[in-house]
Amino acid sequence: MKDTLRIAMAQMCSSTSHAENIATVAGFAEEARSAGAEVLALPEVAGLMNRDAKTAREVITLPEDDPFIEGCQKIAADHRLWIHNGSTPVLAGDGRFLNQSALIDPTGRLLGRYSKIHLFDADIPGGKPIRESSRFAPGDAAVLAETPWGPWGLSICYDLRFPQLYRDYAQAGATLLFVPSAFTVPTGRAHWEVLLRARAIETGAYVVAAAQGGKHEDGRETWGHSMIVNPWGEVLADMGHNGPSLKIVDLPIGKVAEARRNIPSLANGRPYNMARVR
Repeated sequence: MKDTLRIAMAQMCSSTSHAENIATVAGFAEEARSAGAEVLALPEVAGLMNRDAKTAREVITLPEDDPFIEGCQKIAADHRLWIHNGSTPVLAGDGRFLNQSALIDPTGRLLGRYSKIHLFDADIPGGKPIRESSRFAPGDAAVLAETPWGPWGLSICYDLRFPQLYRDYAQAGATLLFVPSAFTVPTGRAHWEVLLRARAIETGAYVVAAAQGGKHEDGRETWGHSMIVNPWGEVLADMGHNGPSLKIVDLPIGKVAEARRNIPSLANGRPYNMARVR
């Protein structure tokens, strides 16, 4: 297993155009490779951010035909760079969409796809009810990808609030957990950093959370603050509430084993029964 990973994390303000977003990623990839990065991590809905169902449906395709995933494959091969594409909407079989991530190796090969399991159905104080499940179908499979730096666990945004997913990844050996996101401003301000740090501490893994940040073409505003957190829960990068930018960080992979030796909570878990008393 490689000792060190140089990762480039991109914060985006994605538009309603696949082509514009692909061009943004191409620029980030060139900058990342020039800085010696081996991996480029993108945020949730990096490929397309459009809350208008009618116009979105006109351009969203089946997963195997998605232009953003294909664009990222070409960019990965051109720059000899691993790319985690964050996510992009693709067609599901029931008329809704899937919010789908892809991990691509430096030859452009699609190593694995992950569809967001937990959908954001919530009632945020002061805002309209959010029902992600009205437009998106849930995924049903966790995905652990084998890489030269150990296994990586894939997740997306609202998955962050379900710690059992990340514990399962860690117990399967994951050294790094992707959490690409497009957090709302109210929930980002209240919960984003503390949840990311908690997942890193609980699992003893690196958490890489590239995020959308800024005011988008479709009218939404996202929190930003793309973060990388180390296995001890320390924030190595916080990109603030700014628009598109790139951050390069070196990750010593040995810190994962060290954290898990120091606090072996993954090994110390015990089964228990639930007693309900009145």
